[in-house]
Amino acid sequence: MSSMHKKGTSRDVNSQAFTKLTKVETIPDPDIYDITYVDISPSEGSSSPLSKSPWSVQVDPSAVDSPYHSVKVTTDTTKEKSTNHSPNILLGSLVREEGHIYSLATSGDLLYTGSDSKNIRVWKNHVEFSSFKSNSGLVKAIVLAGDKIFTGHQDGKIRVWKAASKESNVHRRVGTMPNLLDYIRNSIVPSSYFNFTRRNRSSAALGFRHLDAISCLALSEDKRLLYSGSWDKTFKVWRVSDLRCVESVNAHEDAVNAVVSGFDGLVFTGSADGTVKVWRREDQAKDTKHFFSETLLKQDCAVTAIAVDQSATLVYCGSSDGTVNFWERENNMKNGGVLKGHKLAVLCLVAAGNLMFSGSADLGIRVWRRPEGGGEHVCLSVLTGHAGPVKCLAVERDQESVSGERRWIVYSGSLDRSVKMWRVSESSPPMVNQEFKLPDQFGGGGGGGPAELTVAPSFSAQGRISPQK
Repeated sequence: MSSMHKKGTSRDVNSQAFTKLTKVETIPDPDIYDITYVDISPSEGSSSPLSKSPWSVQVDPSAVDSPYHSVKVTTDTTKEKSTNHSPNILLGSLVREEGHIYSLATSGDLLYTGSDSKNIRVWKNHVEFSSFKSNSGLVKAIVLAGDKIFTGHQDGKIRVWKAASKESNVHRRVGTMPNLLDYIRNSIVPSSYFNFTRRNRSSAALGFRHLDAISCLALSEDKRLLYSGSWDKTFKVWRVSDLRCVESVNAHEDAVNAVVSGFDGLVFTGSADGTVKVWRREDQAKDTKHFFSETLLKQDCAVTAIAVDQSATLVYCGSSDGTVNFWERENNMKNGGVLKGHKLAVLCLVAAGNLMFSGSADLGIRVWRRPEGGGEHVCLSVLTGHAGPVKCLAVERDQESVSGERRWIVYSGSLDRSVKMWRVSESSPPMVNQEFKLPDQFGGGGGGGPAELTVAPSFSAQGRISPQK
C-alpha cells in the first residue's frame, strides 16, 4: 500500500469497497473529504456507508476515551468565574432541499451558503433574501471582501460577485479568476506573467490558474490579497483590487485542504500529505513574495482544516483521525497539545473569542474554551442534531448578549443539506461527562452529553416556521 493511500488522498475514494448505497452522486473526481457524495440515510438491514469510509479506519476508538492528550478533564464547575450564563441551544435550521452544504460566510445580518447545486444563497433574518448561480463547479468556499463576494469552485476557478447598487438582493458576476486577459498575457510571454516560487519553472505557463478543484479561500490580514488552495498541490495569491494572480506556490506533495492568513505576515497551509506548513509574506518594491518558513506538523493522516483564533495567539489544525492540534504564538509556535473527542474526521474549524468550534464527520460540533491568560482547553458542549457530516462553520457575535456575557451565533453547514443555527455562551460550564457517543447510524447508540439539542424550529426557503422532524 502506498504512502499516498495511507494518508487518505483525494484520489483514494474510488478504491473503497463500499456496500450497496441508497444513492451515489456521480461527480467527476470525487473529494474524499466530502465523504457523503453518498446518501447516509440509514436503511433497514444495511450498515451506514460511513462505517466503510476511509475516515473511520484511521481512528482508534480507544484513543478517545478522554478528549485530551496528557490533560486532565476539568469537571468541577464550582471553579467557574460566573454561574450566570445562557444555555447553549439550537435556534433553528435553514432548509433548502437542493444539495449538500459545502461553504458558509457571514457578514452583518446576511448569511451566504454554497452547495453542490452550484447555487449561492443569501439569507437575511432566517429568510432567503437572494440567490445566484454559477455555470460550473460546486461551491467549495466563500469569502467576503468589502463589496465583493469570492466563490471557489470544483472546476478550479474563482468567481467574483457584487450586489447591484440599487437592488441589494440582486447579485451579478463581475469577474472570473483567471480571466480571459490572463490567458492572453500568459500566451504572449508566459515566463514574465509573474514571478513564481514553484520549484519547476517549466510549469510557469500553467501557474496563473489552478489545475484542479479549489478547496479553500482566505483573505490576507490587510484584506488586499486573496489566497486560494487547491487539489493541484499549490496555493495562489490574487490581488483583490484587480483580481490578478500575482504568485503561485508549489506548497505540498498532495492536495491543499486549508489555507489561512494568520499574524505577523504568516500564512498557514494544511494538506492531505499530513503536513502543516508556515509561509512568510514579504512585500517587496513591486511584488509580494511568500517564502517557506517551517513545518509545524508532519503525520500520516490528512490535515483537513486550520483556524487562527481572534487574538492571534493560537493556530488550530484538524485532522482526519479526529484530533485537533494547536500551536502557541507566545511559545515560539511550539505545539501546545492535542484535543481529542471526535470519533471521526474533523472537517472544519472556526475560532471566536475564547472559543474554538470543531465540526466532524461524526455529525457533532465540539465547543472548546481556553481560559483567558492561558491554561487547559475544556470542552463545553457537543452540539448534535445534524444527520450528516458537518462540513463548514461560520460564527458571528450575538448582538443580543446580556450584560457581562459574551455569546456567539454559530452556523453549521452539513452534507445533510441543512444549515443549523446555534447560540453558544463563553460562560458555559465544562461538560461533566466528556465522553461522546456516536449516533445510532454509526453504531454508537446515540447520546452526546448535556448539549444534545435536536428540537428547534426549521425555517424553509420562504421563512415559514415548521416543526423539525
